[in-house]
Amino acid sequence: MFPKYLLAIFAFAIAFVYSPVALAQSNDQFDVLKSVIGPSAGQRSEDTDMGASSRDHDRGAVVDKPAPMVEPEKPQNLDYSANLKSDVFGANLFTGAFARQAAAQYNPNYVISVGDSIRVRLWGAFEFQASLTVDPQGNVFLPNVGPIRLLGVRNKDLQSTVDSAISRVFRSNVFSYASLAEAQPVRVYVGGFVRRPGAYAGTSMDSILNYLDQAGGIDPDRGTFLRIEIKRGTAVRATMNLYDFLLNGEIPQVQLADGDVIFVGPRESTILVSGLVENAKRFEFSGEAKPLADLIAFAKPMAMATHVRVVRNTGVTKNVEYYPLSEAPNVVLKNGDELAFTADKKLGTITVRVEGEHESPQEYVLPYGSHLGDLLGKIEYSNRSDRNNIQLFRESVRERQRKLLEVSLRSLETAALNARSGTSDEALLRKQEADLILRWIDRARKIEPNGQVVISQSADLGDLLLENGDILRVPIKDGLVLVSGEVLFPNAVAFDRNMTVGDYINRAGGYTNNADATRIIVARPDGSFAQAKRNARVLEFSGQKSPINQGDEILVLPKIDVKSRQIFKDMTQIIYQIAVSAGVVLGL
Repeated sequence: MFPKYLLAIFAFAIAFVYSPVALAQSNDQFDVLKSVIGPSAGQRSEDTDMGASSRDHDRGAVVDKPAPMVEPEKPQNLDYSANLKSDVFGANLFTGAFARQAAAQYNPNYVISVGDSIRVRLWGAFEFQASLTVDPQGNVFLPNVGPIRLLGVRNKDLQSTVDSAISRVFRSNVFSYASLAEAQPVRVYVGGFVRRPGAYAGTSMDSILNYLDQAGGIDPDRGTFLRIEIKRGTAVRATMNLYDFLLNGEIPQVQLADGDVIFVGPRESTILVSGLVENAKRFEFSGEAKPLADLIAFAKPMAMATHVRVVRNTGVTKNVEYYPLSEAPNVVLKNGDELAFTADKKLGTITVRVEGEHESPQEYVLPYGSHLGDLLGKIEYSNRSDRNNIQLFRESVRERQRKLLEVSLRSLETAALNARSGTSDEALLRKQEADLILRWIDRARKIEPNGQVVISQSADLGDLLLENGDILRVPIKDGLVLVSGEVLFPNAVAFDRNMTVGDYINRAGGYTNNADATRIIVARPDGSFAQAKRNARVLEFSGQKSPINQGDEILVLPKIDVKSRQIFKDMTQIIYQIAVSAGVVLGL
């Protein structure tokens, strides 16, 4: 009786040679053959399984394929916006910049470890070139030289160590070059109070900040920045205080190995700092109390800061203390306190700038509480100075005008969005109109008021208090009248006392198609204004009648074509407001 394996081989050969149709079944017969004679010598079971899977696919069988592996998102592509928005000092350190793979840099103090790749080249009487990996025994093997122990050798001593080993075999005419090609790839565990605890890949040459950044950074609400431990097993190899790095640029150089742990402990005591400081953040400190002088070194108050307000963390009851900075060494802070640095001092002097047509200095330093009359008496005018139209610009007035304009624009925005419609066609028109108005509002928000104070008509002009930073401008008698707004050619027109408002507009090319001839404003250099008709020659400024003078500006306002009466009213008011406060005509 023939052995089983000979019968199987014979059957397989007949099916293969005489029956082409049976080729589709040959794989099954081959399975029988293998079941009889077993896998060939040296063949792994994985190869057998892979072959079976391939045959199942050829036969059309349904095979469960493993789900494709999804590559995890790279740390530098993750969202670090929460760290940037945090008020904790040091949270913005982790934004993905440390997690980016950087080119390997030469570190002379790096200690060579198992798994590091060493690039070696020999030339001369014997030639050799290869990248060698430090084996588990700490050696690399060179042909004709043998093992060279590199474990524990510093990078700066690598070349001399290789030269010493080669010189014991080759006495002369063999030269070598050795360098660290790649540090050992390691996997470091980052745990504790970080955003994404886990195991992260890198090299033993990467810094601690690299792995912390890959983990999303320290959780600013729970983690500490003062004590970060680097552990190997149960032993703490080193600790790092990130404040030393943030404030002084100091960071410990720790060489990590596979399986090391970076552990971030719980957050310690904190104090919130605000006000006139360069670092308005929440600071962390160890212990129950901290002197105010130590915190000042962190917060870095501005030069103008003189006092500090301390809000004590006493629960429901709010206790506030107030100290000059000179008493900082005597003030002790505790966990949860809040600080606000302030400038609590009266100005001794103010600075006022005088611009325009005059022959006196442009900067004046006056005692705090000085009046406009005190300054006007110091100005030396020239023959071209227009003393009747002196202009005063003030930053506080500019801010007030800006706020008033914003309130008006918000009211118009609300009216445009809430306009009602009776039909679908009307609703479509309302939508188009609202889009146009909203775009106009965006443009209007970008206009800056000039902050001018109307002073020429004041009976008590000399008693007006000056503020620090005021600008006084003396206009020049240039014999011109400015025409702007909805005219064809906005320009400066030579002054003629016999011309009317319409005459000046005609000299500027006349009205545009979008002009409203019934809404014309004439603005004086001193900030006063009057509404004018086309044929007007004499106008009324602040209750006093006056003809058009040189230096005046004629503003032709645009038409407003909207369906809602309320929106028309609001837009008319805002256009007037912009024209008067900024000297700008803004049409739809």
